Order: sequence, then structure tokens, then C-alpha cells
Amino acid sequence: MSKIFIQIASYRDPQLIPTIEDCLQHADNPDDLVFGLCRQFHPDDEFDNLDKYRGDDRFRIIDVQWDKAQGVCWARNQVQQLYKDETYTLQLDSHHRFVDGWDTKLINMLTSLQKKGHPKPLLTTYASSFDPDNDPAARVKAPWKMDFDRFIPEGAVFFLPSVIEKWQELTEPVPARFYSAHFAFTIGSFCKEVQHDPQYYFHGEEISIAVRAYTHGYDLFHPHRTIVWHEYTRKNRAKHWDDHSPHKNKTVEKPWHQRNTECHLRNRKLFEMDGLTKDIDFGIYDFGTERTVRDYEKYAGLNFKLRAAQEHTIKNKLAPCPVPASEEEWLNGFTKKMIVRVDVPLDQVEHGDDVKFWFFGVHDKDGKEIYRKDRNKVNIKQFVRNGRVFFREQIITTKTPKTYLIWPFTEKGWGKKITKPVPGFENH
Repeated sequence: MSKIFIQIASYRDPQLIPTIEDCLQHADNPDDLVFGLCRQFHPDDEFDNLDKYRGDDRFRIIDVQWDKAQGVCWARNQVQQLYKDETYTLQLDSHHRFVDGWDTKLINMLTSLQKKGHPKPLLTTYASSFDPDNDPAARVKAPWKMDFDRFIPEGAVFFLPSVIEKWQELTEPVPARFYSAHFAFTIGSFCKEVQHDPQYYFHGEEISIAVRAYTHGYDLFHPHRTIVWHEYTRKNRAKHWDDHSPHKNKTVEKPWHQRNTECHLRNRKLFEMDGLTKDIDFGIYDFGTERTVRDYEKYAGLNFKLRAAQEHTIKNKLAPCPVPASEEEWLNGFTKKMIVRVDVPLDQVEHGDDVKFWFFGVHDKDGKEIYRKDRNKVNIKQFVRNGRVFFREQIITTKTPKTYLIWPFTEKGWGKKITKPVPGFENH
């Protein structure tokens, strides 16, 4: 059996050692596993001490004190520098559990895809969940895939997990659009060809890797069987953004929100969104040359400059999207799916007993209505908390939202209008 280089970046995680132990215990060939670990630790923590592994040739360990850590993408890049030409690589988070024979199952899936004409298959997904406090009872049995959620105002694409339809009937992995940084198995050369950009912080990481992998010739797939479980709760462990908040610690080199803002800008420049250009040299973190970004967009049903998706993608049908008859037809097939958030003081909005309903509308830059949903007297209260009005509306449209309108209708007729810019879309 060929070696598997396992990449794990851990930040003060009490699940790190249980993850390593479970990985070894459930592998068919634990001697063929090589671990690359970036352990970002706090001296007061005792739960992630790796001394027991330091004399083991299967372990390559980088220790980074918490205040020197620069974010998960930077840590994952550090791990990739430990790669030494192993045949396969598996990227994980530091909080997982594994099925019996997970290594054999993954290799068999990968080699079967290679025999079917995919020289560089990439198995990746938002892995099914588990809860360390209720394990194994809380493990989700069905395998998950990654669905398109929306483009966020900062430009990155968000995803959501869902069960693979009729997975029990499947005999092979299914095509995927997206990449998950907490579970990705492929040929080892991926560690050299598609390295994590250390200047990314968090959001934007997965969509950039998906497109970069695709343009380097990798074909993306979701496993049709559950291979690992992932903990999504983040409970009982410190987060980089908490420790690196200027309100909590003023000694860190750069607060997390500054890294995050810089990451979003870098991601928009990579995709040349919002009129931005690549005025920086991305070097090895740029797209590949085996396929183009447009090739990916047509495969996945996305358009980065429009921040839009095809109906096939919005409905979360499996890739690839149907091939359009022309470029014009393809461009005309896009709509935008986004979240509009509203937060205004309650005292600015009429809300007395004489209010029959609130008109809530969203308008484009020309003042044309692109969304409306009235809130009647019965359900107004559920949108009021702590003296403020909160809405979170999902909108699907071809237009970009610019302003929202709250307009109360009372027993005496229409009341005072509240019109404000939609947060996050002021510059679009």
C-alpha cells in the first residue's frame, strides 16, 4: 500500500489527539500513514501535547505558539511544506472520527476514478457530523455533499451540506462543484500544485481552492459513502479569531479582522470581481493552466463577476451544469441568491397596536422593487429583540439590492417610510 500524507492544522484543539488516535485505530494500514501537523498551542493547555509521537517517523510536527499563529490558511500552508512525495494526501481538521478501513476505501475510490479517465480525482465534501459528547450515537450515517448557498457581500461563496440523494443506490462517487478544507483526499502532488495561500484567512479559502484545483486539472467528487465524521460545533475549544481580537489581546501582531478584510480583498482580486484586477502577483497561488476559470464557471454554473449562479446550481443539482447553446444563452441564465440583513432601532419604526402590517421591500439601484414580503401584526413581534428590528431575508434575483424599505400600514393608512442602504452592498 502506498503512503498517505495526512495534513492537520490544529489550533488549541482538545480533539487533536483523539482524532489522531481514531485515525490510526481505524486504518487498515496505519504504518503507511504519515502525519504533517501544525500544532498551534498555548503553554497553559495540556490536552494537545504531542510528545508521545515525536519519536515516531510517521510524524512531522511544527509547533507554533498561539500568539504567532496567522490563521488556518497559513497553518495549512505550513503543513504542506512537510510533504515528501507520498503517493496520496488527506487534508483534515483536528476534530474527526473515521470508519473502519477508511484508508483502503479512499484509495479504492480514487483508483476506480482514475481507471474511468480521471487522472487527478479529488474526493472532498462537508463530512457528515458527529458530537464528541454523544459519540458514536450522534453520528450521521448518510454521506453529505456541498450545495451552493450564496455569494456573500465580501465576494466569497458560501456552501451548505446536504445528504446525497439516493446514496444507498450509488456505486461510485458523484461529481462535485466545491472543495472542503476539512476533508480532501487526492494524489500527493496536490500538496505542491495547489498549495493553500498563506495570505488568506478563512472565508474565500474553499472556493479559491476549488477553482485552482479545477484549473490545474483536478476533477472534484463527493464520496458516495461516509468515510469520516466532522465536528461542526466548535464548542469547548478556543478559536483563532477570539484569541486574536483586539478587545481581548492587544499584543498580537495583527488582529483577526484585519487579516480577514485583507483576505476578502485578495480573493476578489484573484477572481477580478467588482472591477478589480490582479494588481498583485499571486505566483504559485494563482489559477492553473490546464483549464480556465470560465471552464470552471460553466461546469459549476457560477459567474464570479456577476456574483450569480445558474438555476441548475441554485437548485443544487449535481454538476456539471447543462451546456448552453451559446455564450449569450449562458450569461442570460444567471440569477443572484443573497441574504439581506436589516437591523434598525425599534423606535424608528411604527409598531403600536394600530399597525396592521409592515411592508418590507428591497430595491435595486434604479429604485425598482426586486423583493417584497409583508409582516403582519401576528408575526411582527418575532422580528423584534432588545429594542431593535431584525430581518434576514433570502433573495433570488438578477439584480443587486441597494436599498430596503420598511413601511408600516396602520388603521389610519400608510405610516412613515424607513429607507436605508442594504448593509454590505453599498459599493456594488
